[in-house]
Amino acid sequence: MKHVLVTGGAGYIGSHACKALARAGYVPVTYDNLSTGWQDAVKFGPFEQGELSDRARLDQVFATWSPVAVMHFAALSQVGEAMSKPGLYWRNNVEGSLTLIEAAVAAGCLDFVFSSTCATYGEQDNVVLDEDSAQMPVNAYGASKRAIEDILVDFEAAYGLRHVIFRYFNVAGADPEAEVGEHHQPETHLVPVMLEAIEGKRPALTIHGTDYDTPDGTCIRDYVHVCDLVDAHLLGLRWLEDGKGSRVFNLGTGKGFSVREVVDASRAVTNREVPMTEGPRRGGDCTKLVSGSTRAKEELGWQPQRSTLTEMIADAWRWHQSGHYDR
Repeated sequence: MKHVLVTGGAGYIGSHACKALARAGYVPVTYDNLSTGWQDAVKFGPFEQGELSDRARLDQVFATWSPVAVMHFAALSQVGEAMSKPGLYWRNNVEGSLTLIEAAVAAGCLDFVFSSTCATYGEQDNVVLDEDSAQMPVNAYGASKRAIEDILVDFEAAYGLRHVIFRYFNVAGADPEAEVGEHHQPETHLVPVMLEAIEGKRPALTIHGTDYDTPDGTCIRDYVHVCDLVDAHLLGLRWLEDGKGSRVFNLGTGKGFSVREVVDASRAVTNREVPMTEGPRRGGDCTKLVSGSTRAKEELGWQPQRSTLTEMIADAWRWHQSGHYDR
């Protein structure tokens, strides 16, 4: 069986990717330091604990499992923290990724699927973004991801490292079978924060800004279900296995929802009220951030199956109610 090294496989997206890989006949090998991931999310293949910065440990893991590809999810990703501690993000995300990439090349593992972000585009307010949009990151998180994209391009030129880069928009939802789900500490994403407020695990959901130039005054974002997202990663892996060239893909639905629309959908799904307060705008929040790309659909054949507000919230709610969330 083919092994795939999944960095950050104990985290939110990585654990869902491991489940999808296992179902597709691969053996996902999770490599994670458990700083933000969870040991009990590793259910679908072997676990190797380690740091991205530990070249000797990475060499050992590559030698043990001989993976055919890497799916690289491991990263620090809190925008506020990136603003206040940029050095941490450059050191962890960029230096760590460079060490991983060098280890992969040394092991002859030349297919690389990278988890990037729409944050590389920066604050292009009210612009529908595609893969050719200018990259103008405004914090160390987006800048570090863009730098890793550049590293991959250089390593392809030098060593033939083939890569697929996915720039995500807002990821939401959970495994429909509630085996894994979204659980960050601290939690900052809209859907889980909203569900925590519904459950009384936090006093209220704060809506940051109600005076944007949108129909209801709140920000609009493009949401994609985590299971649809990892389906794209499998298609990206097969793209590389088929010998196709390195490529960048946006992953979004092209449809935006406002914060109030998400709240209304959660009320309908859970049949509960959402405790809310209104606060000022946060620095760096755009009015509207939506993908305008169809490249993933046209070239990969990616067709999102669960990326409706109802299904994303229902799956996340099922995860919250399963008891796993309280671990």
